[in-house]
Amino acid sequence: MEQLKAVVIGAGVAGAASAIALRRIGAEVTVYEAYPDPAGKVGAFLSLAVNGLRALETLGCLDAVRAAGFEVDRQRMWSGRGKLLGDVPRGRPAGDPLRSVTLMRADLVAALRAEAVRAGARIVVGERLTGTGAGGGVADEAAARADLVVGADGLRSAVRRMLDPDGPEPAYAGLYGLAGIAPGVPEAGPGRTFNLTFGRRGTFLHLPAPDGTVWWSVQIADPAVPAGIGLDVEELAALFADEEVPRRILGAGARIDATTLFHVLPPVPRRQDGRCVLVGDAAHPVGAGQGASMALEDAVALARALHAGPDRAAALAAFDHGRAARAGKLARSAAANRDAKTAGPLAARVRDAVMPLVFTRAYARSTGWLYDYRPGALPQ
Repeated sequence: MEQLKAVVIGAGVAGAASAIALRRIGAEVTVYEAYPDPAGKVGAFLSLAVNGLRALETLGCLDAVRAAGFEVDRQRMWSGRGKLLGDVPRGRPAGDPLRSVTLMRADLVAALRAEAVRAGARIVVGERLTGTGAGGGVADEAAARADLVVGADGLRSAVRRMLDPDGPEPAYAGLYGLAGIAPGVPEAGPGRTFNLTFGRRGTFLHLPAPDGTVWWSVQIADPAVPAGIGLDVEELAALFADEEVPRRILGAGARIDATTLFHVLPPVPRRQDGRCVLVGDAAHPVGAGQGASMALEDAVALARALHAGPDRAAALAAFDHGRAARAGKLARSAAANRDAKTAGPLAARVRDAVMPLVFTRAYARSTGWLYDYRPGALPQ
């Protein structure tokens, strides 16, 4: 059989993982990345739940990713007044031997990129797909000649616009975020624990890292699109003046390393056409802390579908069908997650009263479908 020639657009989590998976099934893979460094210091930290870790295991990257981050056992939810609202295993069923891993996004991308190159993929940086086809830039010319084009180019995907020029576009989700690192403070609590505080002015996330620092991020509800996220640490601490633990962490000399506007994308009706296919945020920016894990799942599922039979169009259709229901269910869960973070005063009081009664008991039942997922194997 003639070797499949694949072009992957984007060398982030979805793109680098797709390159590894496609090499595992024998494809010739070239990845085009618009930015000079496919990893770089882009974004803040992220967490991988067990479904993402199993996909990494299939890709042969689990040990490298674990070494770049640290494991987290528990997730605790707090009211702004310091009341414990829930305490559950972090990103896993209670009996799962795997532990959620938290690491810098750049380190995850670097680990995936290194494995992609080791597996035989070629990564070309500084080349952006314009969607103009043959006669365009290097990436356009390569995509026009490829047997398979994988759109792993994120929320504002050029491949998605190629598939459907009149398709949906991302919109501001009413939340913006900042993230950084602070020196350790006793109030941060024990290590290996992810903490989420529902504050009056926003949601505060923090977890003590093994080196004694505290990794933190905030999500602030604002219905108007900010012209720019220009808050400094002192202004941010003032927003959390009523919440003791966030205030102490931010007041301990925290630094801001990343800012972001959160977006939502309506369901994408056209995710493949028999030659081009979307993965990761280009197809379904799910949120709920699952973006990277779902991108890793996509990569494995795509390669397995293509490896199952010689009909590429049928394989892409099967991949799309298989992933759409799972991503759609997670998107609905993410919407509920955003609603909880943007709750008004009355809804917040109801949440604080009800969560201690139902959250911990309902957690396993509501997340089993997500964490029990098994991606399957790929050829070595």
